[in-house]
Amino acid sequence: MILTVTLNAALDITHRLPELVPGASHRVAEVIERPGGKGLNVARVLGSLGYETVVTGFAGGPTGAVLRERLAGQPQPIRDSLVPIAANTRRTLAVVETTSGGTTQLNEPGPQVTADEWAAFLMTYEALLPDAEAVALCGSLPPGIHVGAYAELIRRARTAGVPSVLDTSGEPLRRGIAARPDLAKPNADELAQLTGSREPVRATRDARRRGAHTVVSSLGPDGMLAATADGVWRATAPAKPKVAGNPTGAGDAAVAGLLSGLVDSLPWPDRLSRAVALATAAVLAPTAGDFDRAAYERLLPGIAVTELLSAA
Repeated sequence: MILTVTLNAALDITHRLPELVPGASHRVAEVIERPGGKGLNVARVLGSLGYETVVTGFAGGPTGAVLRERLAGQPQPIRDSLVPIAANTRRTLAVVETTSGGTTQLNEPGPQVTADEWAAFLMTYEALLPDAEAVALCGSLPPGIHVGAYAELIRRARTAGVPSVLDTSGEPLRRGIAARPDLAKPNADELAQLTGSREPVRATRDARRRGAHTVVSSLGPDGMLAATADGVWRATAPAKPKVAGNPTGAGDAAVAGLLSGLVDSLPWPDRLSRAVALATAAVLAPTAGDFDRAAYERLLPGIAVTELLSAA
């Protein structure tokens, strides 16, 4: 199975309306509630692809109860191993404009997590690792969790012989990469913040030198760049898609593609093709954690993967 960790889970609420006008009243055409947070979005994509997936992290309060109800009602085969906490799980609100395709995201602060709740999570994490083929550590840290939490989880996964994928930002990313995850997946802004460079190849290779075995950077509509022990590749979709859905889940779909490619032992060009096709198809879906399957299957054969640098 594939394990995903979401320490700052959320109930994702998507409002769809023709146009968002600041200061005006709006009639919302559609409201969708889904279990959210980056690791839960990754798990939903993996479940849709047919992979056995377990989610852990935290859920608490009335919002956490709704999140778990929605998770149990998902069609994807996802097992819930979320750890209960006293504080209320946060909500996120995405306002999607159907006319322009633009999305405005509002993220509530996360719940306070106590030392005893963190200890309970670590026990759950350790119990799940022996059955995991890979683990994804995704998203922000809620209040009460120390900034080196992902570094600690990476080290525990390595001790258990489980490959780890890190998708976070800021200081948790910096410390996590130093703990030597098997793969780190920053986006262009996170990569620039980490390395001080916006030149994609230089920044991605610099990030890899900081400890990660592989760094795959998301470049938005320009595809993905991977710096690995076997070389540097760039993958791009055949055409930039018209944004018709919710682009906030594209990076999570890409992580799902990279994780599935890892457990399937695919060569890097095939992993990148899968990740880019899923990310592009996710942009065309209405909510984060979903993807347009027909678009994915149509896009996959047309992803262009170019080797920029061979292995030294």
